[in-house]
Amino acid sequence: MGNYKNYKVWEKSHQLVLKVYSLTKVFPKSEQYNLTSQMNRASVSIPTNIAEGCGRETQKEFIRFLYIASGSAHELDYLMLLASDLGYIESEISKNIISEIDEVKKMLASLINTIKTSLKT
Repeated sequence: MGNYKNYKVWEKSHQLVLKVYSLTKVFPKSEQYNLTSQMNRASVSIPTNIAEGCGRETQKEFIRFLYIASGSAHELDYLMLLASDLGYIESEISKNIISEIDEVKKMLASLINTIKTSLKT
C-alpha cells in the first residue's frame, strides 16, 4: 500500500502522541491505570491504525483502519476535555491540544474521502 511515514496525518498524529505522553506524565498516580492509560492508548491508536492500514492489501481495508483512527481521535478529544475539567491540564493547553486533534480528525476525513473517490473511478 505505501509507507505510512509519507502521510502528513500520520506525522501530525505521531507528534500528538508525544504531547499526550508528556502531559499525562504529571497526572496523579491514582489515574495511572485509568485516565492516563486511556489517553495514552487513544492517542497511540491514531498513528498505529494509519500505519497498520498502510500495510493492508486493499484501499478498502486502509479506509477501515482510517475510520478506527478517527474514532480514537474522537475518543481522545473527549478525554482531553475530561482531563481539563478535572484540573489535570491547564485550560489553554487543553484547548491547543484539542485544536490539534480537530486538525487530525479533518485530515483523516479528507484522506478517507480522497481514497473513496479514487475507488469510484
